[in-house]
Amino acid sequence: MRPLAALCLLVLLAGCTSATREIEPIPGSITYGGNPSTRLTKSPVGSIVFHRFQDQFAKEWEERYVVQPDGTLKLVDRRRYPIPD
Repeated sequence: MRPLAALCLLVLLAGCTSATREIEPIPGSITYGGNPSTRLTKSPVGSIVFHRFQDQFAKEWEERYVVQPDGTLKLVDRRRYPIPD
C-alpha cells in the first residue's frame, strides 16, 4: 500500500473511533441516578447484561450493559421495542 493511502486510511479510522459518545441513562435504566450500590462480583468482566423496561410514556426499551473490572455496569446500547419503522 502506498504511504499516502495508508496515512489517509489511518486518519479516517482514527476519526471514526474518537467520535464515540456515552449513552445517558433514562428513568427505568439500571444505572439511572448512578450505579447500584451492589456490585456484580460473580459475573465475568466483559459479560453482557440485558434489561428491558417501560418508561413513563409506555414505550418499551431494552438496554445492554457490560460488566466493568470493578463490578459496575456500563450502558453501551439502548433500543426501543417494537422497533419503529
